[in-house]
Amino acid sequence: MKRIKTIVTLLAAFTITGSLLMGCSANNTNTAAPETPSATTAPAETTVPQNESATREFTDWTGHTVQVPVNPQRVIYHGETTGDLLALGIIPIGTTDITGAVYENLLPDAVDVGFPIEPEKAMSLNPDLIIFSNADEAQYGQLAKIAPTVTFDTFASLDDRMRTLGDLLNKKQEAEDWIAAHHKTTDEMWKTLRENGLKEGETATVLTMYPGKRLFVMAGAGLPQFIYEKNGFTPLPQVAKMIEEGQGFVEISNEVLPEIAGDRLFILTPVASDARNESNELMNSTIWKKLPAVQAGKVYEFDIMKATSDAKSREWLTQELPKQLLK
Repeated sequence: MKRIKTIVTLLAAFTITGSLLMGCSANNTNTAAPETPSATTAPAETTVPQNESATREFTDWTGHTVQVPVNPQRVIYHGETTGDLLALGIIPIGTTDITGAVYENLLPDAVDVGFPIEPEKAMSLNPDLIIFSNADEAQYGQLAKIAPTVTFDTFASLDDRMRTLGDLLNKKQEAEDWIAAHHKTTDEMWKTLRENGLKEGETATVLTMYPGKRLFVMAGAGLPQFIYEKNGFTPLPQVAKMIEEGQGFVEISNEVLPEIAGDRLFILTPVASDARNESNELMNSTIWKKLPAVQAGKVYEFDIMKATSDAKSREWLTQELPKQLLK
């Protein structure tokens, strides 16, 4: 299955820059990475020394075997799930743009290394490890000359991502502790929601707008990863198929809204003002007002930069989702 790269970051970044879906494929999904080993394959268990100067081998998402520091001190993280590192107590020195993220204030000194990544800027930070959420071998080759570089699949499940990072960053126990605590919190959240009206098998659809009145249904990335988990909402068959095919999001026409709108609708508010205006225009249209979820008052809006799939944003969502659904 083709793997998807930097999905929510792409939508947000393209909303800002006005160049959506660089290299968007003919079926209206975002650019897919080449075939790679399964991201859910757990890295080999390794016993490592605690000396900060020590190194050991690590096999990454796309199959590189890299000599990495056991206890990295200066990490650049290039991907849309920076909050995963923060949940493990790792403060990266370089990231992609995190403006508007729920954890923005936790990284006041992090340097934006660009999107795509700028090798010169990365080099200036003198990293001892670069985590690169991309399967582009040309870019990887440039970065690997700067510091030990590993590719990382941000489209993997949250648990898989945390365990992979826990292994890579010598934070295995911290990863397991976070996963256990998060599962406990989310189980309690879904239990509360079910006790307050959420029915078994209720469907939900996540939508967002791009400038030019381009409407997208979100499938396998960001907020859907959270609301479609085992105790949550059920995706409609069309969306379930998109997820199974590895699609992060798909452009749709307004005319198909009645077919793809679930019992509840989640709107990811765009960054660009023109896209926000077009989103509001859609929600004032006749076709929108006739949707059962709209008539039932089951429409919820989330900031696209906050309702993402990283660990810190998930912590925020476990608090914010009940506020929205129970108000």
